[in-house]
Amino acid sequence: MNKVTFGLEQVHIAFKDTASQTQPAWENPEAIPGAVRFTPTAQGQETTFYADNGPYFTVTSNNGYTAELEMALVPDAVLAEMLGWEIDSNGMLVEVADGIQKEFALMGQVQGDSKNRRFVYYNCKASRPAKEHATKGETVEPATDVLNLVILPIEVGGKNIVKGTMELSETNATAYNGFFSSVTVPVTTP
Repeated sequence: MNKVTFGLEQVHIAFKDTASQTQPAWENPEAIPGAVRFTPTAQGQETTFYADNGPYFTVTSNNGYTAELEMALVPDAVLAEMLGWEIDSNGMLVEVADGIQKEFALMGQVQGDSKNRRFVYYNCKASRPAKEHATKGETVEPATDVLNLVILPIEVGGKNIVKGTMELSETNATAYNGFFSSVTVPVTTP
């Protein structure tokens, strides 16, 4: 069992496959090297109902996350598909103002002191990346791409889910080892 986790790596993106007969479905995950930082922030609200002169019932809504994904460089082909942009015949990435964003699953791995933990966020949308361009000084400091994400719940197997995490165990080696070959959805038992 892990005491701490650290070290983001193996970021993958799997675009939603809207043509599939079975939904939800995703295309094969694509590795995006250069993971720097991923910071999801929970979205939702806690509501408390008061009775008998005190808190009587509390419910919390889970509206997914907003997040920042910082990468060394997001490939142009991925940005074009993700944001509805285009790559012209000269290979130039063209930002299309009314481009339609494509939903995707975000997958990755975080190292642990005992076991690595793999994660998937099932229903993500990205907005235009923030990128700072600066002059080179005495030292070279690479610029990074920062994508702002909205991560919403999605219905899978009759449940609204947002994410899944998995560590290697004695019973899940096949699922764990194949984690990045397709989007792993929860297996429910009746």
